[in-house]
Order: sequence, then C-alpha cells, then structure tokens
Amino acid sequence: MSKKRDKGMVQVYTGDGKGKTTAAFGLALRSVGAKKKIFIGQFVKGMKYSELNALKKLGSQVTVKQFGLSCFIRKTPTVKDIAKARCGFEEMKKILIKGSHDLVIMDEANIAVYYNLFSIDELIEAVKARAEWVEVVITGRKADKKLIKFADLVTEMREIKHYYTSGLQARVGIEK
Repeated sequence: MSKKRDKGMVQVYTGDGKGKTTAAFGLALRSVGAKKKIFIGQFVKGMKYSELNALKKLGSQVTVKQFGLSCFIRKTPTVKDIAKARCGFEEMKKILIKGSHDLVIMDEANIAVYYNLFSIDELIEAVKARAEWVEVVITGRKADKKLIKFADLVTEMREIKHYYTSGLQARVGIEK
C-alpha cells in the first residue's frame, strides 16, 4: 500500500533583502525532519558556503548541486555561465518530472532568468511538468511577474537596513 502524498505547491522567495536562500534551506531542514528527500540546485553559485558543509552531514536525504562558476555573475554572463546553468536546468527538469524528491529548491533561479540563462517560460513549463507531489521553492531577486502570478506562495524579503552598507564583508557562518 503506497502512502498518500499531498499536492506539491510552488513557493517563491524574492526581494532585495537577505534571507531567501536561508529560508529555503530552513524548509529543507524541516523536510529532513519529516523524512522527506530534498534536491537543491544552485544556479549562478559555485562558491563553497558553510551551509553546504552542514547539508552534507544530513546524509542521503539531501542532494546539493551547484550550477554556477566560482564567482557570482556581476555584469554579462559568459558562455561558460550560460552552459553551466543550461546543463543544470536540464538536470533539474528531469528531477522534477521523475518525482524522486519531495522538495526541490531552485536556488537563484530568478537571477538565472534575469540574466537570460534560461527563460521564464522554460522555468514555468519545467515546474508545471513536475510530479504532482513535488514541492518547489524558487529563490532569488527579481522574480518575474509571470512567476509571481503562477506561484502558490510568494514571499518578498525587503531590505530595510543591512550592515554591509557600512563596509562589513560577508562573515563565515552568517552570510557565507
């Protein structure tokens, strides 16, 4: 007898404030506690962050793959940036359709769309094609209006004040 699965929703965490990826990873932690399987694909990111070390300790319930190079895109994406993101996007489409993960986080997919690494229509079609029980979280600044309309839940992180404006660099264990 198979267990009944809830219908997966589509969540979007966007805005110019800090905490979008952190919120998505918090949901991943909650899902681990519920014995769910999680896949996290990070677009545009290729750097090593402290949370990646923590996620490795959770074992086979969480898979993380980075689909970016060693630096965040600042201006125009390179051919390598585009190729890496496209390859990752194709992999994530397969994961969404297969339905072997209960929660799929598409970290910085909004930024990938913004930089034309793949289109908003491609992103929405990939999410529509997912197994119906897969919960999807899409993070990143500059969420497209089409995605906001399509999603079931949208949270905007709004920066009110941040200490980096006074020159404080990212700190290990807090921002990286």
